[in-house]
Amino acid sequence: MALITCNFFSDTLGLSTSMTVILPQQTSSQIGMNNRSSQKLHKTLYLLHGFSDDDTIWSRRTSIERYVAELGLAVVMPNVHQSFYTDMEYGNKYWTFLTEELPAIARSFFPLSDAREDNYVAGLSMGGYGAFKWALRHPDRFAAAGSLSGALDMANHIKDPAMPHMKPYFRLIYGEKEMKGTNEDLLHLVAGQAQSDLAKPSLYQCCGTEDFLYHDNIAFRDACKEADYPLTYVEGPGSHEWGYWDTHIQHFLQWLPLGK
Repeated sequence: MALITCNFFSDTLGLSTSMTVILPQQTSSQIGMNNRSSQKLHKTLYLLHGFSDDDTIWSRRTSIERYVAELGLAVVMPNVHQSFYTDMEYGNKYWTFLTEELPAIARSFFPLSDAREDNYVAGLSMGGYGAFKWALRHPDRFAAAGSLSGALDMANHIKDPAMPHMKPYFRLIYGEKEMKGTNEDLLHLVAGQAQSDLAKPSLYQCCGTEDFLYHDNIAFRDACKEADYPLTYVEGPGSHEWGYWDTHIQHFLQWLPLGK
């Protein structure tokens, strides 16, 4: 595998930014690794970071490079700061950057497939919200999406009185507008997508029962049940920490419909 730190300029953001990229490499003599690269244009996982992290965090806190080696899967990890993967009310247009500019730039730099069946998105915490929002708003682009301990009920989460320290961030991102029933509300999106004739991305959701976002995850799970939207839901002991995510990113990768 090749691990690449890519610094580039974003016209959407009007600034220089970065992404960390893992690319498949076919090898025959690397000790302890079973690398595979089976096609010219690689299947791609867009892997999103959480609120306090950046594009380097998945490769620093997990063995993601080793986990994807035998799958022949490229991984693109962008940096979106504390934007909640949203066109901010008072800030930059990170949703437009993520969903429009980033894939085009990544595919211009690297041999990545643009076929729906070859593309997946996942993330943790804030990144779980971003991953499901991307897949549900653009179901034509992804075969599957995953959320690990995601902030999945943001319409209620931003009103949580137990999190006063987050209010300044939420005001910068969303302003004062009501989120419920909008395209920023995952519960609204999943209900709408369930009624759509478009192909539905497969969804994988996991959360620890001791996680402070557990009730967000229950709300999203129940919304999928009510809408009859297919969902693989996993819960069990665990909190909001890297030991849990390192384990469950492996489960997600095993679940992905990668084919041959």
